[in-house]
Amino acid sequence: MNPVNRIFLRALTCLLMLGAGVAQAERIKDLASIAGVRSNPVVGYGLVVGLDGTGDQTTQTPFTVQSIVNMLSNMGIALPPGVNLQLKNVAAVMVTATLPPFARPGQELDVTVSSLGNAKSLKGGTLLMTPLKGGDGNVYALAQGNLAISGAGASSGGTSKQINHLSAGRIPGGAIVERAVPMPVGRADSVIMELREADFATAQRLAEAINRSFGPVASPIDARSIQVIAPAEPDQRVAFLGKIEGLDVTPEQGLAKVIVNSRTGSVVMNRAVRLQECAVAHGNLAVSVSNEQSVSQPNPLADGRTAVVNNAQVDIKQDQSNLIRVKPGTNLAEVVRALNAVGANPMDMIAILQAMKAAGALRADLEVI
Repeated sequence: MNPVNRIFLRALTCLLMLGAGVAQAERIKDLASIAGVRSNPVVGYGLVVGLDGTGDQTTQTPFTVQSIVNMLSNMGIALPPGVNLQLKNVAAVMVTATLPPFARPGQELDVTVSSLGNAKSLKGGTLLMTPLKGGDGNVYALAQGNLAISGAGASSGGTSKQINHLSAGRIPGGAIVERAVPMPVGRADSVIMELREADFATAQRLAEAINRSFGPVASPIDARSIQVIAPAEPDQRVAFLGKIEGLDVTPEQGLAKVIVNSRTGSVVMNRAVRLQECAVAHGNLAVSVSNEQSVSQPNPLADGRTAVVNNAQVDIKQDQSNLIRVKPGTNLAEVVRALNAVGANPMDMIAILQAMKAAGALRADLEVI
């Protein structure tokens, strides 16, 4: 086992052992949100101009030329029929942003600008005024400004070098809200608190915490929703909800889950993971094939020819395989310690966990992403 994997597993074991204790109280603000209070995505199609010859190749992206013609037509400039525009400093882009809850006209938003065609770089470009629409088709913001690109690139003589990404960038404060999204906080007499993760026990605990502080005003509806009677006056309701969000609640331990990233070899497990009794063996089989060439020289008086002889050698090595017994009810820290004991690297851990799940020994949801 190489030192990097050993250090990784030891660090992971220490972190998991630290987090394997009892659950601590969390603020209601971190566990739940108020129904109806949400963000809204907006999107728009626009043009970035002022590029240094790194824009779209208009022969392959005809929509860029069409957009330029339409824009010039709206500004009173009519192009002669049959004109073939060859533009290198313009790129068609998609502009995305998120309207936060209670966004008001005049508020500034950060926007992300991404190339839609085959532009080589958006560095140094300026986004022209772009309407940003919501899912209902209405315009909620207008975006415009100079792009900030964190990457860099250069090319010469067929050789190119690029650092980071050049086809997308951001404009801090690049959009201005033009329309507010109606967002009433609850009905006339109550609001609904929604847990970020549905859990019956946590919903009951949250309602009990609210009732201890404000009297019998909260009652759970299901595993996610809790109905809370709130003052009708807006200022009183805001103060009431602010106090509720600051209350502490100890959430119920969630489902046992193991998340495996097969592309990076990452394995993340929560503290609820348990094992039934099982045995784990780990061993690496290495096959090495080598070929050496030697010259066979006959005697001077012999009637023979010089020949090249291939000497092939095949070696098979197997590391010592350790068979360990995992006791039933083993907690997370012991699971990682056991995998570390057999010298498993992250990719080996993935295979071992999948085998444990198939054998019925891993009492957890195994999710591969």
